[in-house]
Amino acid sequence: METQLQDSIHKKLVKSVWNAVNDFNLIEANDKVMVCLSGGKDSYTMLSVLMHMQNASPFPFEIIAVNLDQKQPDYPEHILPNYLNALGINYKIVEKDTYSIVMDKVPEGKTMCSICSRLRRGNLYTIAEEIGATKIALGHHREDIIETFFLNVLFSGKIETMPPKYRTDNNKHTVIRPLAYCKEADIAQYAVEKQFPIIPCNLCGSQDNMQRQNIKMMLQEWETKHPGRTEVIFNSLKNISPTHMLDRKLFDFERI
Repeated sequence: METQLQDSIHKKLVKSVWNAVNDFNLIEANDKVMVCLSGGKDSYTMLSVLMHMQNASPFPFEIIAVNLDQKQPDYPEHILPNYLNALGINYKIVEKDTYSIVMDKVPEGKTMCSICSRLRRGNLYTIAEEIGATKIALGHHREDIIETFFLNVLFSGKIETMPPKYRTDNNKHTVIRPLAYCKEADIAQYAVEKQFPIIPCNLCGSQDNMQRQNIKMMLQEWETKHPGRTEVIFNSLKNISPTHMLDRKLFDFERI
């Protein structure tokens, strides 16, 4: 029975990733995909599913797992090398002390996610260029996309979220999110079944004053009271009517 459950959730995740790959042309023939591995459930799942797809794909593409060791205190440096060596996959671990920079720049009591994310992303772009990666794969899932949408609406005054695929501002890199269609609950279940060696984040993941956590709780409450609400919200992000918004850059209202 346990094997059947593992097969079921695995097939569900693979199907969701394939749908995202096809809908947004995330991976193409002969791509070198840099899979950003943090040690969390999402990035482990992304690597696992992409490795499966690599073997089943009608076209060839390369995978290299990359971890940025940010030198947080008590970080277990042995876990990822041991895991990746056992998989027999090509990987690269880069040590960059962004932790000290974050702790120096962020005032006490303030969230550190923003600066930590910028530093991490900048280093990942540099690594991608060094290894010749054609795609940079990040492990954001469906709920991450929805939460980001509400964070932007409620705190930044803009309609924006994490796209499944985008070019960086300097037009050097293509960033993809293969888990864009995957539900966080499915990923969490898969991570337990696969017994991934999870490495807890003691930076942003340890902060209790993050607005993202408040948004997450709000969405969970909605889903509890109105099952299916999350799916409806996510589908709305794929069904936008520019003529029924107020952005004059998207539609020429003077013309009508």
